[in-house]
Amino acid sequence: MATATQMSKKRKFVADGVFFAELNELLMRELAEDGYSGAEVRVTPMRTEIIIRATRTQNVLGEKGRRIRELTSVVQKRFKFPEKGVELYAEKVANRGLCSTAQAESLRYKLLGGLPVRRACYGVLRFVMESGAKGCEVIVSGKLRAQRAKAMKFKDGYMISSGQPVNEYIDSAVRHVLLRQGVLGIKVKIMLDWDPKGKQGPMTPLPDLVTIHQPKDDEYVRRAPEIEAAPLLVPTDIDVPAMPALPVA
Repeated sequence: MATATQMSKKRKFVADGVFFAELNELLMRELAEDGYSGAEVRVTPMRTEIIIRATRTQNVLGEKGRRIRELTSVVQKRFKFPEKGVELYAEKVANRGLCSTAQAESLRYKLLGGLPVRRACYGVLRFVMESGAKGCEVIVSGKLRAQRAKAMKFKDGYMISSGQPVNEYIDSAVRHVLLRQGVLGIKVKIMLDWDPKGKQGPMTPLPDLVTIHQPKDDEYVRRAPEIEAAPLLVPTDIDVPAMPALPVA
């Protein structure tokens, strides 16, 4: 936020959260057709930088950067930033098949276009799995065909639902589709795969991951020829005295 006054840490965290929630809502509504996939806010001593992640960055920038300048002006006036106190950048999503926000928006536009629910969901599911995800789940709920509302769930691959790994491995997004017969709810959950480099997924492996190594080949060690030729028992010239006979009681 663009407030220079002193405030408690609790108020600052709440204010930052409200700012990000409102900014995210604004960008989501404005850039939905351009594959908006989230934003990142970086506060520097000079200015606040907002990085917009999208699948079609050229549409976000607009002709000669006109659209991004308009968005910068809107954000600056709404949140009372000083002149040149905020800067917006556009960043392309590396792999849109592993981005739940992009896939939820894609499914939303498919349903708005009149594509059958089952066909649209299976198309998203297949695309996500082909992009290298470990698992995917799509839930569509509402008045799908009849007047009675119901939910349809589509799953593929491996999916976890509890524990700390959910925070690192699961990417989820929720969207609403406003159709003539009512509102449909879309939920897309994508489970990323472990990536030691940290590009396509988290760097920390799953805690229950068990790696089974191949057993080593047995090594046969031959003895030296002189040891093999040597006799095992070597006679000696030492006289061993005979044991005296024990007295019989």
